[in-house]
Amino acid sequence: MTHHNTPRVLLAADRSSAGKTTICTGIMAALSKRLNVQPFKVGLDYIDPSYHTLACGRACRNLDGYLMTEDAVLETFSHALGNGDADVAIIEGVRGLHEGFEGLSDLGSTAQIAKILKCPVVLIIDARSITRSAAAVAMGYSALDPEVDIRGVILNKIGGGRHAEKAIAAIEHYTGIPVIGVVPRDEKMGLTMRHLGLVPVHESKRSPEFRERIANIMQIVSENIDLDRLVEIAKSAEPLDMSGKSIFAGAGIADCDTGKRVRIGVAFDEAFNFYYRDNIDLLELHGAEIVYFSPLHDATVPDVDGIYIGGGYPELFAEELEANMRMRQSIRRASSDGMPIYGECGGLMYLARTMVTKSGMHGMSGETFEMVGAIPVTVEMGGKVVSYNVGSFTTETPIGRPGDSFKGHEFHHSSITDIPDDSVFAIRLERGIGIKDGKDGLLVENTLAEYAHLHACSYLRFAEAFVEACRSR
Repeated sequence: MTHHNTPRVLLAADRSSAGKTTICTGIMAALSKRLNVQPFKVGLDYIDPSYHTLACGRACRNLDGYLMTEDAVLETFSHALGNGDADVAIIEGVRGLHEGFEGLSDLGSTAQIAKILKCPVVLIIDARSITRSAAAVAMGYSALDPEVDIRGVILNKIGGGRHAEKAIAAIEHYTGIPVIGVVPRDEKMGLTMRHLGLVPVHESKRSPEFRERIANIMQIVSENIDLDRLVEIAKSAEPLDMSGKSIFAGAGIADCDTGKRVRIGVAFDEAFNFYYRDNIDLLELHGAEIVYFSPLHDATVPDVDGIYIGGGYPELFAEELEANMRMRQSIRRASSDGMPIYGECGGLMYLARTMVTKSGMHGMSGETFEMVGAIPVTVEMGGKVVSYNVGSFTTETPIGRPGDSFKGHEFHHSSITDIPDDSVFAIRLERGIGIKDGKDGLLVENTLAEYAHLHACSYLRFAEAFVEACRSR
């Protein structure tokens, strides 16, 4: 049995759009000037972690109590802390503190992760236009589940000194919970939004205004939140007892006698950047060398044994993706030759034959663009699907075989049309929408393209199966 004594604190909110991500990013950036900060994000978001990774200089990890078992949450947390060089772990919650999979339990919620990690909580309250009522909010959150240890409050969107004084006095008088920060309403505390949420770091950082915006947020946070007190709260977390490794126990497997080391090409650029860091780690631990390439900027796929194309916003780069004909032809050729290729959501869209953008949707033109064509379907932008999904594989694929089951999620603003009658669907969903009639995972040759996003610490076969498929080619 091992113990983790790393100081840790979870930053939760009373609701969505309370300013949680902006404040968390500012706190992480400010603390990283003097401490080694390991960031985490509750839930399955890709974009918030990209901001945290940039702020801290360490890869942010996702924790989800619905997809992951309690042991998987603990092991993912432990793995991220790795060699013990982190001074503090800061965890950003998702939505409101108690929002989760269902109404009468904490399954899938921020509160569940706080309890699994025995983690003190600082509650961020959107205090716009409320003063004494802020005490009722804090009191209600504290009383709903006494096992969630709320140790401090940060008030956001405060209008002025009098507003702050009244809210602080009420909260501390009625609840005894200290207010450790008061963040003013300020247009500099905003992060750009888009149809699926915040704009990813890999796009934003190209803008000369981006780092200035982050610097402004960091300065406002530093001036208005007692960061020393936040660290003291983190240090009060009790030690965690950790069981032996099982998920990340593959260190050294690359040198085993079962076969050659394989090279997996991972698409990574402005259009494709939705990957869980643990997925990449586990591919490496199972014997893969990761070779990053850009469908936007590179001429062809590098010399690899398999290709992984994750999610992102290919619809916003459809013209550039179409223009890179050599890359599209290179991937199409690899698919025809039987190379294992896995496309996930944005990857599915790119591997399709054509993409039809929606006029007026975030600057899109409403035109039709040629994509790779490995999957003979059309992608049409429009609509919205946000859901956990539960499914199982019905045939042999590069990442699973019949009987393998998973919990994942889907989040997209597109649908698949012009599907040939003889198409092979590799996944049957018990929960979720998928591509058509509760089916997901179009399979052509050895190319699998699906809407489901998979986390390798939830679907444990992912890394092992994909590396073996690449090795066996």
